[in-house]
Amino acid sequence: MQEKTILTVAVTGNITSPKQHPKLPITPQEIVSEILEAEAAGAAIAHIHVRDPETGAPSMRVDLYRQVVDLLRQKGSGVIINLTTGPGGRFVPDKDDPKVAASGTTLLPPQERVEHVVQIKPDICSLDLNTMFSGDSVVINTPSNVRIMAEMMRDAGVMPELECFDSGDIHLAHDLLKEGVLESPPLFQIVLGAKYGFSATPETLLYARSILPDNARWAAFGIGRMEFPIVAQSYLLGGHVRVGMEDNIYISRGKLTAGNAELVENAVTIIKRMGGNVATPDEARELLGLSKR
Repeated sequence: MQEKTILTVAVTGNITSPKQHPKLPITPQEIVSEILEAEAAGAAIAHIHVRDPETGAPSMRVDLYRQVVDLLRQKGSGVIINLTTGPGGRFVPDKDDPKVAASGTTLLPPQERVEHVVQIKPDICSLDLNTMFSGDSVVINTPSNVRIMAEMMRDAGVMPELECFDSGDIHLAHDLLKEGVLESPPLFQIVLGAKYGFSATPETLLYARSILPDNARWAAFGIGRMEFPIVAQSYLLGGHVRVGMEDNIYISRGKLTAGNAELVENAVTIIKRMGGNVATPDEARELLGLSKR
């Protein structure tokens, strides 16, 4: 069991909608406010997506990412900044001609998916290793495109957080580590509860952990009602944890959370009741080998 547990907050995500939760943060100011409250509650890392301030739709605009990061730094936040590169990987096949992209396709060249990372240079950014179904669409992260993004992250001096939705993703990471595309020790994020991916069960998490590289730093999170059970399970297996409105909008059955800080507070309580402690941002930097701000 590690001495300190790193807690990540994922404040808004790419899929949760304002219709599902009226307090979902949308504007850069709202996103920063949620991160600051979550940091005060115990979060050491903020996993950041941005939204179009007018429509609330997911966005990849570099200026919005820059606004969020600049505001956090102006406010004196010490939180570790983790920008997503997940959007831009979705293909929706046309019903009549499946090789043609239908409405809803967001597939972008890999260089465009990491443009904001190269320009802003956060501490960490996500690197999705999954190719999988998502409803009737397909999320596509081919090994060749993953290599391009990984190399651009490395050149920018940004640590990739390897997002793994199924066992094949971890096997791909092993190959990329052998090739030297990924540096060691790696940082993994195990995603549990996405349909057609890892199921959110103790047995699945134990298996996923068993096939990680021996020197891996890792965390896990559960989607929806499995958010807090996976906090406990990940802690017990020696991993770090993640919560947030990207993954779950309820604090208890049928009760919407007041916000990200409440989800973080509940996760901190779970960890402390099991005898653990959460890491501060500075302690998390040291655990992950990140340079000081």
